[in-house]
Amino acid sequence: LRESGRADEAREVLARVAPGAAGNTALRLALAWEYDALGDPAAAAGVLAQGPQDEQSHALRASLLAKAEDREALAALYGELREGASDPDPRRRLLLGQIAEYLELHDQALEWYQSVPGGPQRWTARLRSTRVLHELGRGEEAFARLHELQSDADAPEEVLRDAYLMEAALHADDDALDAETAAYARGLAAFPDDPEILYARALAWERRDDIARAEADLRRVLVIDPDSVAALNALGYTLTDRTDRHQEALELINRARAAEPDNAAIIDSYGWVLHRLGRHEEALVELRRAFSMQKDAEIAAHVAEVLWVLGRRDEAREWFEQARGLDPDNRALQRALEKTGA
Repeated sequence: LRESGRADEAREVLARVAPGAAGNTALRLALAWEYDALGDPAAAAGVLAQGPQDEQSHALRASLLAKAEDREALAALYGELREGASDPDPRRRLLLGQIAEYLELHDQALEWYQSVPGGPQRWTARLRSTRVLHELGRGEEAFARLHELQSDADAPEEVLRDAYLMEAALHADDDALDAETAAYARGLAAFPDDPEILYARALAWERRDDIARAEADLRRVLVIDPDSVAALNALGYTLTDRTDRHQEALELINRARAAEPDNAAIIDSYGWVLHRLGRHEEALVELRRAFSMQKDAEIAAHVAEVLWVLGRRDEAREWFEQARGLDPDNRALQRALEKTGA
């Protein structure tokens, strides 16, 4: 029912099944998956909250509540988990740190991360603690810890790589562009042609309007992994938004759509390239669908700009206001406002 577009009927079926799911872990997981696929992560978390709990259900609930941006429910879960945190279970302490970080309780997040006793969770906690330190205004300490991690011979390769990505991200937050570029360069020296680092650097080049370098890095990712959906979509969107190579962009985006037809970001890219190709009414359908799946300022700005081009100015202004409410500093929104004069 869901895949055939009959979402209301799908919900009716789920509502009939849900009351009997409390004692059936597999059924609860299946129900949660379906609610999330219907775009209702809060309902998915509610289903998982029924019946016996374990570390997996706690982690899934936290992830779904964060996705739903339900801070109140997430704070309640945080309180529930804190009561059982006397046990030094590294999974529980890492999760508490992640929830505290999301809730912007940075001092508490740092304490939880530093209390993770060992296991693979300890590496994640060390990495996450650097962002918390940065948020607390202790940037020099954060970068020092990242450099320690990057030179730790015992650290798993993925953690070492992510330490370079984290360093670059924190420099980006500081608008330290040269330091950000240097972090990516050192990361690629340690991990030549790593797709994650190349992809992140491509997005950094795009932010700086260096489209040629952004394209080069994304094409390098596609040489390494021709089926990388993220790179296909990012390159297609970049060519759509920042060049006049729209037919080439459409081909890339269509490859990404074939792999992930229900991905809101890809649907947004598809709608945007249709708009650039002059197929405005078709574009509007796709962009509205993307926004129904993901309330995002950039998608709202795209809807507004297409409405503006179609002469539906009052509707466009309403969508621009929605975009402002979600993220007034969004780059796509600012470009659209400047372009339309709205």
